[in-house]
Amino acid sequence: MARRAPAVAVGVGTLALPPLLSGSHLTVYILLGLAVMVTVGLSLLMGYAGQVSLGQASFYAIGGYTAGLLSVHSLPPVLGLLAAPLVSAAFAVVVGIPLLRLRGHHLAFATLAMQLILLSLVARADWAGGAIGLQGIPRLSVGGYEFADDISYAYLVWAAVVLTLLVARNIVASRPGRGLRALASGETAAAASGVPVGRYRLAVFALSAAFAGLAGGIYAFYLGYLAPGSFPVLLSIEYVVMAVVGGLGTLWGALVGATAIILLVQVLNTLGTQPGMPGYAPSVLSYAVYAVLLVLVVIFLPHGIVPAVRARLTRRASSGAV
Repeated sequence: MARRAPAVAVGVGTLALPPLLSGSHLTVYILLGLAVMVTVGLSLLMGYAGQVSLGQASFYAIGGYTAGLLSVHSLPPVLGLLAAPLVSAAFAVVVGIPLLRLRGHHLAFATLAMQLILLSLVARADWAGGAIGLQGIPRLSVGGYEFADDISYAYLVWAAVVLTLLVARNIVASRPGRGLRALASGETAAAASGVPVGRYRLAVFALSAAFAGLAGGIYAFYLGYLAPGSFPVLLSIEYVVMAVVGGLGTLWGALVGATAIILLVQVLNTLGTQPGMPGYAPSVLSYAVYAVLLVLVVIFLPHGIVPAVRARLTRRASSGAV
């Protein structure tokens, strides 16, 4: 029961918050849930497979455009939402076969280049709305029920968050999850133990893309409009910072890291849009604070917030028992 208490508290808070929020606060709450979904997959990718992706927003964009394009061409929106994670995962498999042969910063730069190429292609694709963007995306409807207001989307988003957390938790606790933990300790040792290293890395890459694609699909229906500018490189950097700050390879770390960064971004945006501030102030502040935050976390909390808190509680419990 003690272990389940945090999950129960988060669940109760998730159900209670939407009716209490309004306007921009409810929008932030929805975007927070979408960020958690992407960060869960990235945390698994970086924490278990040991692969750094600086292009996770590209899978977010693929999911959004998949759902949006299918729905504007008269297909049921729910089919677009179901197709979003599948198309993102399929794309990850296709590009992951060659990309995952790279290691370290080479892979990071390759995924960054992938996102830049994707955004450039989308901006030139008239069938996807081009640089102007894809407009007229309808509201999501399932079985005759239409998600017509922000509160309904808030519950939808956080239901999807629970789904991604459960899927990730079950995978980590399964036999393949034990192989992933061995992979996190070292590829050579994992391969010597019979773990199919290449296949597992590709599977986690595709799973993280599927989580991002699902979040992107919901994002498309929520906004009703998509453009290449909706998925900047800074967004991929945000996801990496969220995963590192919260704690790589931990499910709660994705939630904690995303919450901390989203709230920080809101504060920076408010500060950067004050009278007298230049138009580029929000972006400059974001990059600067991300850099400082990463340095501080690496120095003082090298494993992230959640692992540090767990270690501190363990030491306290041990000292109390003595």
